[in-house]
Amino acid sequence: MSSHPTAVQAPAESRTTLQTGDEATLNVRGDDDASRLREPASADEKTVDINENPNTTITQNDDDPEKAKPASSSATISSQPMLGVKTPEDPENIVGWDGPDDPENPYNWPAWRKVANCGAISALTFVTPLASSMFAPGIPLLMREFESRSTTLASFVVSVFVLGFAAGPLLCAPLSEIYGRLPVYHICNVLFVIFNIACALAPNMSALIVFRFLAGAVGSAPLTIGGGTIADMIVQEKRGGAMAVFSIGPLLGPIIGPVGGGFFAEAAGWRWVFWLLAILSGIISIVMFFVLRESYAMILLKRRTERLRKETGNQDLRSKLDPGLSPTDFFKRGIIRPLKMLAKSPITQIFAVYIAIAYGYLYLMFTSITQVFIQYYGFTPGTAGLAFLGLGVGSLLGLAFFAVFSDRWLKRKAAQEKAAALAAGREPGPLKPEPRLITLPFGAILLPAGLFWYGWAANNGATHWIVPIIGTAVVGLGNLVIFLALQMYLVDAFAMYAASALAANTVARSIAGAFLPMAGLPMYEKLGLGWGNSLLAFVAIAMIPVSLLIIKYGELLRTKYEVKNL
Repeated sequence: MSSHPTAVQAPAESRTTLQTGDEATLNVRGDDDASRLREPASADEKTVDINENPNTTITQNDDDPEKAKPASSSATISSQPMLGVKTPEDPENIVGWDGPDDPENPYNWPAWRKVANCGAISALTFVTPLASSMFAPGIPLLMREFESRSTTLASFVVSVFVLGFAAGPLLCAPLSEIYGRLPVYHICNVLFVIFNIACALAPNMSALIVFRFLAGAVGSAPLTIGGGTIADMIVQEKRGGAMAVFSIGPLLGPIIGPVGGGFFAEAAGWRWVFWLLAILSGIISIVMFFVLRESYAMILLKRRTERLRKETGNQDLRSKLDPGLSPTDFFKRGIIRPLKMLAKSPITQIFAVYIAIAYGYLYLMFTSITQVFIQYYGFTPGTAGLAFLGLGVGSLLGLAFFAVFSDRWLKRKAAQEKAAALAAGREPGPLKPEPRLITLPFGAILLPAGLFWYGWAANNGATHWIVPIIGTAVVGLGNLVIFLALQMYLVDAFAMYAASALAANTVARSIAGAFLPMAGLPMYEKLGLGWGNSLLAFVAIAMIPVSLLIIKYGELLRTKYEVKNL
């Protein structure tokens, strides 16, 4: 292979030839400025560090040998590679978006496509949590059919679905970041339909528990990667409304579930609840197959790179977002990424604990409300489901409040920071996620207030049934504001790895949602509704100063303890 040495006149008194397999000319100053050589003069010219190229040999061709000696071994060398040869690191071999208006960039998709994608994902995110509680009013019928009297087992049949929510994200998140969001959605949708059919046909309690767990595991996909999909398509300052609609599913679904499930189980039996879930999820799966498009930038640029390699024959092309890992290594890193965030990021740890408390309280109420209103207010299993409407109304109010206020506040802060940057003569930096937390103290105060209200109003049927239902509405409002504030922060702070951040969050809250209800009924039996809910409220009160500290020191925690090598 021939070489093409190119001579460049050095400002120093000597010339040296660098040999790294191909010849090039090396300019080295013999004075103290040796480590501060000129920048490459062209795109074809590259910079070589002697310490990073141990096989490099330098031969002198000088008039004065003493002046040709470099000042230090860490001197920077300017060399000219073979003419006409491009390396993979060459800027011309990096594949990215074709400018800020590239139509293939999901940020530039037309509004109708973004709405269609967000709508389909939000519908699925509503149905999978719906399945977690829709079955709850049919528990007495189930226990009678399988001749069981264990209250713990009765609670576990409901909560094991949420335990599946804790296991699924550990697979769904990394798979979506390797193969894209689309295949994970489609495969999990099909499996969700299959496992719900299996629940409807379950011959015994053990089989039902296993199939409920598996349905929860695959049903966690939209909860885990849905927030990442929205972050893929919608810029940060407009993301609040879309995330509010998406996030209502995990809270409103479990609330509406018992309302319809109570009447349905009473009229057609508990098995038909699962048939209905299979039908609903099947319809949504078909719609998503035609509507949903891949949105993950890393996958889209990978496909573009592969297409250009075939068209140009240039095998050195690589994606701008290519992590440089094999699928196996990338999967291993993806598997541990959510756990790594939980282990090393204080802000993620605090959020996980807080949302686990709020989510656990919600599922604790799911398992107790039916019994409370049947025992103290004479509701039937069908009408007892209507008692969940208080939580639903409160959640809708929280949704409206957050959707309107959060984006407005973020845009206001962005405008202030931009004005300050321009006044200081510098470019505005990226938006910070901390303004998303401005609503957190509001929810932190409402949650314990609602728990006190509901507990003492319903204690031994002390007041009219509407009073404790209003209390549950306050709980729903506070819970949703907390949920949205924390989830939006994670999406904004970990945009590229939002799926993994939400997976870490989902694991923590799902474990609490699965096991806390199992302790709820014994607690209420011992303490009563009044003091039992007061105990929960005292824990929630302890989190109020935490919410204020997060707002004040959140940026410090996020930047000082940033998790590396995600």
